[in-house]
Amino acid sequence: MIIVEILLIGIYSQVRGELMSNNVLLIAKSTIELKIIPKMANRHGLITGATGTGKTVTVQRMAEAFSNIGTPVFVSDIKGDLSGLSAAGGNNSKIEERVKQLSLDGFAYRGFPVEFWDVFGEHGLPVRTTISEMGPLLLSRLLALNPVQSGVLNLIFRIADDQGLLLMDLKDLKAMLVYVAENASQYTVEYGNISKQSVGAIQRALLVLEDQGGSLFFGEPALDIRDFMKTTTEGRGVINILDCEQLFHSPVLYSTFMLWMLSELFEELPEVGDLEQPKIIFFFDEAHLLFNDAPKALLERIEQVVRLIRSKGVGIYFCTQNPIDIPDAVLGQLGNRVQHALRAFTPKDQKAIRAAANTFRQNPKYNVEKVITELAVGEALVSFLDDNGRPTEVEKSYIVPPGSRVGPISAEEKQEIMRVSSLKEHYAELIDRESAYEILQKKLAAERSDVKSSKSTRLQKKSPRRSDSILEKMTKSAASSLGRQVARELVRGVLGSILRK
Repeated sequence: MIIVEILLIGIYSQVRGELMSNNVLLIAKSTIELKIIPKMANRHGLITGATGTGKTVTVQRMAEAFSNIGTPVFVSDIKGDLSGLSAAGGNNSKIEERVKQLSLDGFAYRGFPVEFWDVFGEHGLPVRTTISEMGPLLLSRLLALNPVQSGVLNLIFRIADDQGLLLMDLKDLKAMLVYVAENASQYTVEYGNISKQSVGAIQRALLVLEDQGGSLFFGEPALDIRDFMKTTTEGRGVINILDCEQLFHSPVLYSTFMLWMLSELFEELPEVGDLEQPKIIFFFDEAHLLFNDAPKALLERIEQVVRLIRSKGVGIYFCTQNPIDIPDAVLGQLGNRVQHALRAFTPKDQKAIRAAANTFRQNPKYNVEKVITELAVGEALVSFLDDNGRPTEVEKSYIVPPGSRVGPISAEEKQEIMRVSSLKEHYAELIDRESAYEILQKKLAAERSDVKSSKSTRLQKKSPRRSDSILEKMTKSAASSLGRQVARELVRGVLGSILRK
């Protein structure tokens, strides 16, 4: 056994050395090689271009490159094409032609280690969080609440937090809404007015969310974000692929889920400064959805997270059609850029192209604005950060083709990968432990029993004090259990997620 372990360590060290011998990531090539420097990869990036111009293949190539140096990757797969990362490529004449054109010595077809995830649990491991962990800010956006309704939802969360009531799933939140609405007068002085009309609006929004499959997203076991940060024994980073084909039909759920993941990363990971390579790289497709219709307060917090998360070893790469889809405050933090073709069919398109061209450090060899409209599929304008963090002059180049399969794998191949996943046992089964719904149901039954018994008592003697409310009784009876412990420890972060202590 010891001999086997020594051999495995030796193999790991050899492979790891080979992977790290080239300390840069080759992404594109023209007359020069265009590479992302690992220690600059956490300065974030942007991949833009019209539909069908090659953005997905660029993401695939970049995911492979990061995996090769031992950095785990997360990608949102909206079209289903990125599952091909798990299988070796080959038998593709266009790839062969591009490899020959770019003189890519040592190019090899290979598959990469992947985990498949799916909010709905159909095409990957289930991805769940709890209502309490998501918090009121993101949930308000998910439910499309107005400011007054959002304020009431914040009060509901505050009462639940203060009383140590964990809101795990939608039935917990619905039970809390009913209870607080029925006892609003008890909380008006301490928490502010809680209108039944606003509570009703929140309840209706929850019904819509349930109809969209949102109930599958809330529950336990909740995702541990560290399960996205795995490496293989050979030293390759695992590529986590979120199946978004169904999720994308609910754009608000998709965008809120992505923001929640950013929040989890930001709150859970420690400060590490600038590392030699990132801890994890995230690729967010259709990134404009993260910012569309977001209230100003949420936008400001997103900008703060993007600005600060790089010091935690996280690189974020947004994929969208045009740079103007991203707020300026965020756009200014995206140092590594790949621009595929845009088409100038309308005056609005022309304005967008002009804006895209102006985001690059100009190269006297090109009229960038003109070149953007002339790029072929697989061509791009590329600018990465140099060793000192400065953008390089933009270069017209070809994206290096991926070594994995271009296009999706079969359903059978995906099922086999999911079957042997080391995480399957942990995430497969939904857990419904006692939480707010169950506690409130028990206390409600107890209070009804108390009311019946108190009727006969009042005939003999008037009670000198009012009876405790449900939540007061619960807090007293749970003094040594989860209730007060959670109430003391609950602190919420930038985007409203719980900070675990």
